[in-house]
Amino acid sequence: MPPTVADPQSITWRIHLDRAMWVAGVRALMLQALHPVAMQGVWQRSDFRDDPTGRLLRTTHFVAVTTYGSPEEAEELGARIRRVHARLSFTDPRTGRRHRVDEHDLLVWVHCAEVVSYLEVVSRAGQRLTAAEADRYIAEQARAAAYVGLAPEEVPASLVGMRRYLADVRHRLRATPEAVRAVRFLLWPKVPERLRALAPLKPLWFPIGAMAYHSLPEWARRTYRVLPELPGGQAATTAGLAALRRTLHAVPDPAYHRLFDERTVRSARAARERLAAAGYDVRGGLIGVRRPDRPGAVALRP
Repeated sequence: MPPTVADPQSITWRIHLDRAMWVAGVRALMLQALHPVAMQGVWQRSDFRDDPTGRLLRTTHFVAVTTYGSPEEAEELGARIRRVHARLSFTDPRTGRRHRVDEHDLLVWVHCAEVVSYLEVVSRAGQRLTAAEADRYIAEQARAAAYVGLAPEEVPASLVGMRRYLADVRHRLRATPEAVRAVRFLLWPKVPERLRALAPLKPLWFPIGAMAYHSLPEWARRTYRVLPELPGGQAATTAGLAALRRTLHAVPDPAYHRLFDERTVRSARAARERLAAAGYDVRGGLIGVRRPDRPGAVALRP
């Protein structure tokens, strides 16, 4: 198993702590849904339809723990996920074939759809990344794929490799009725019980879902045809992502952390304590952490 990428110098740290990741996570789910077999696994074996927000929060927790959690914490979570997946199977109604949730090809697709969505949305929202840094991020995530049961050499480790994989798999992708319904869920999800006080603000979620949808590749949007394509829509999406990112980065940590479940907040607190004990300056939170041997902030800034 790999260590977590719990290093403020990593590109993973910069991307995964960027608050545009909320849109990136929704975009990843929308992209993943285009794989008809993977979508059947979600449709039949998860509570996605009852609690799509919960699914997003569980993904958020996994990303958080495997980014800045302790190696023990990350490995425990990865082992738990692998055990759950090993017990789950489903039937593809189109072919009648029985599939395991943890089949190699499905795990690779889910991994790649997540990684490319995180990279593309966060950079589009304003996180400055060079081509070399994009390669580093994908290589870091190739090592982290071990948490779900994949070897690093089984997934792309560079931007070129990622693009090649996505081109190769594209002929298998289509918008099934379940995928379209999943996208509609993500555009207008249920409000979780613990956030019921925020229910009146639910209409504010739609722009986030819409930006996630419109940040999908053009071929994916053309496949779905869930939202209309408007003149200037892509420029508006880029501007909206940048504005949302600035807004979220201006929210104080205590208020922002209310969006997460308690276990994710505990992981963040523990990470701050470990970094502080190692001599890092964490007064600016995990986003603004400073190396003990260098005064400049090393993590992202809006």
